[in-house]
Amino acid sequence: MKHAIAGTILSAGLIAAGGAHAEDILFGSTSASSSHYGYIVAVGKLINESDAGINATVVETGAAMDNIRRMERGQMDLGIITTNVVQHAVSGTHEFEGKPQDLQMLWVYAPSPQNVIMRADSGVESLEGLSGVRLNPGIKGSATETTTEAVFDVLGIKPEYVRGSTTDIIDSIKDNRLPGYVKSGSPTALDSSTMDLSTATDIKILGLTPEQAEKIQANMPDISIMDVAAGVAEGIPAYTIWSFGVGIAAPSTMSEETAYQIVKAVMTDESVQGNAMASVKGADLAQMTLDYSTVPLHPGAVRWFEENGHTVPDKLKPAN
Repeated sequence: MKHAIAGTILSAGLIAAGGAHAEDILFGSTSASSSHYGYIVAVGKLINESDAGINATVVETGAAMDNIRRMERGQMDLGIITTNVVQHAVSGTHEFEGKPQDLQMLWVYAPSPQNVIMRADSGVESLEGLSGVRLNPGIKGSATETTTEAVFDVLGIKPEYVRGSTTDIIDSIKDNRLPGYVKSGSPTALDSSTMDLSTATDIKILGLTPEQAEKIQANMPDISIMDVAAGVAEGIPAYTIWSFGVGIAAPSTMSEETAYQIVKAVMTDESVQGNAMASVKGADLAQMTLDYSTVPLHPGAVRWFEENGHTVPDKLKPAN
């Protein structure tokens, strides 16, 4: 298959066994400055060095939304998505209102808890207490921003939103001009901007009550609920928060065998992905995929999961 495409293209590795007869695929990633780009390059190398007869070329893109649009136009064979955005795409809602996309999940490799970070002296002790309080919901245009606003709408919480760049927001919180913000993290650590903030002022994280978590689950199928263990930063206890995953999706037009071989290469790897992205090291990608997927898996992925003893729930099985 030939693709007309603009953008920076990087060969992910050696052409797979079979030489000129290898199946060529284009793999949409994100900005080359992102750690996720390095992860995708590593996965491309895994695919190319397997015996599957697939030659993956990694393409630098604008991440999830851009990848979905390119897959829609037939310019990309698979790419990075977030589990909330791909759910919108498949259901034809939000940014894809009335235009459902043909996409299926291959795997999820990184959960992204959305942490509500407050100054310890803010006087806000719960999410309900944020109504009327100045809060940055996430960097403008980010999935964090739109998801935060949607969550608070469901919960009936009405902060006074303040927009700005990460640098501006962190400076405002340090100077006590702003009491808090919402920022993506990982299940085991806060992000670097929050750690920087914590060196200047004491912080706390506001979590969901069981009732709030239940309400979100009932009303927002595009996101997940995550229990975060104590210790993501010094003095931070365990908490529950909303989260979405980062993963890889492909159109249903990808052959079952191609999807199977790609998922097999990823799931049987023991070191390459972990060396490329620290948060993936030791992670159970199969279970993460089953926990975080918001749309059905590709038939090739289902085949690998079932062959390897995993139970794929009905909601994650393709309709045909």
